[in-house]
Amino acid sequence: MTKPVSFPRHLIFAAALICGVLMALAVHMLGQSIGLELDGLWRADQRDIVPAGAALAWWLVATAGFAGGYFTASLMRSAAAGEIPPRLRNFLVAVGVLLLAAAGRVASAPSAVPTVSAVLAGVVALLIGALLAFCGVHFALRKGEPPPVSRSPAD
Repeated sequence: MTKPVSFPRHLIFAAALICGVLMALAVHMLGQSIGLELDGLWRADQRDIVPAGAALAWWLVATAGFAGGYFTASLMRSAAAGEIPPRLRNFLVAVGVLLLAAAGRVASAPSAVPTVSAVLAGVVALLIGALLAFCGVHFALRKGEPPPVSRSPAD
């Protein structure tokens, strides 16, 4: 029996980071289609303190970025080691593809949001997704490492 080969750490990091950002952007686009808009905080036409829809949109995008990066890195590490069943892996890939396809369909529809505001909200969603995907990947790859060994000066 052959020994499983693990992916290089930087390859897992890059792929999981990209996946986390894509998941954050997909959730942002799907949220816009149901009325959860990130730009509700800086729009001039709203006089509320903090619209609940905008706050929920920020949390959803952040959670999707973190969870997308974390779970992708964990799954890539497990899949490379041969610890994940192929049926589960195929199911997770299908769910990811369907989520991204739904986001693409929503993104191609005309938007009711002003263009400048929509572009700023998209860039902010990209940055939030990238930052939190980075954190998720970092935590996922860090948890499997053994703690550093401290040596006393007498050794």
